[in-house]
Amino acid sequence: MPRYKLTVEYDGRPFCGWQRQANGPTVQAVIERAVKAFSGEEVTIGGAGRTDTGVHATGQVCHVDLARPWPVKTIMGAMNFHCQPDPVVILDCEEMHEGFDARFSAIRRSYRYRIHNRLQPLTHQLGLAWHVKHDLDADAMHQAAQEFVGHHDFTTFRHSRCQAKSPEKTLENFCVYRSGEIVIAECSSRSFLHNQVRSMVGTLRLVGEGKWRPGDITNALAARDRRACGPVAPADGLYLTRVDYRPVQVDIDALADWQVRKAAMEAADPGEE
Repeated sequence: MPRYKLTVEYDGRPFCGWQRQANGPTVQAVIERAVKAFSGEEVTIGGAGRTDTGVHATGQVCHVDLARPWPVKTIMGAMNFHCQPDPVVILDCEEMHEGFDARFSAIRRSYRYRIHNRLQPLTHQLGLAWHVKHDLDADAMHQAAQEFVGHHDFTTFRHSRCQAKSPEKTLENFCVYRSGEIVIAECSSRSFLHNQVRSMVGTLRLVGEGKWRPGDITNALAARDRRACGPVAPADGLYLTRVDYRPVQVDIDALADWQVRKAAMEAADPGEE
């Protein structure tokens, strides 16, 4: 059964997030509907990240298994036709090896947060950026953001209902810069906690407004207490921009190694029948 990797772009405003659910439209449901429309197959796709309600993507990744091989251009064209009128687009399609998994094969996820920093209300950017009226010092925000880089316990900066087993994550980089009226925050990590990026950006806003100093970020991290976090930034400005993967052969070797170890453990402890 061939497996395909899809790179996906979407406007998150109409959706209750990525993951299929009963109480509203989701990006996953749109893609699965499109697959059924062109192939006749009921499928469950796997995504690299479960973005929340209103969060956007320019580089989300998912995988799908189909019963027979299809040309990748045919898949991409058919998917884009059947995703309409929902704002979901397949940017790329690749046939992958059987063990590829959009979530577990990923080595890095990158997010961008857009703040539209002006006094006047938004028109074209409404729902696509966080509107902040108070003038922000992007350089101060960048300096403070470096306190997040590295391995930390991010308890302060995750949702109280986050289901991750550990609050510890390693942030590879965090850059904040200004482009005209737009303040952009970009960060990368192997994985993120629920609401982590929005919590960090909302807290950095306090630095940009001069209400916090960079050292206050350090204190908030050390507190390991959700109450020490600043206000959480809205979903409007958040974009999943890229998911990186290990080389194909490395991924295949890792899968083979895992299967060998799994078989050895099962042989040593067959369990109860």
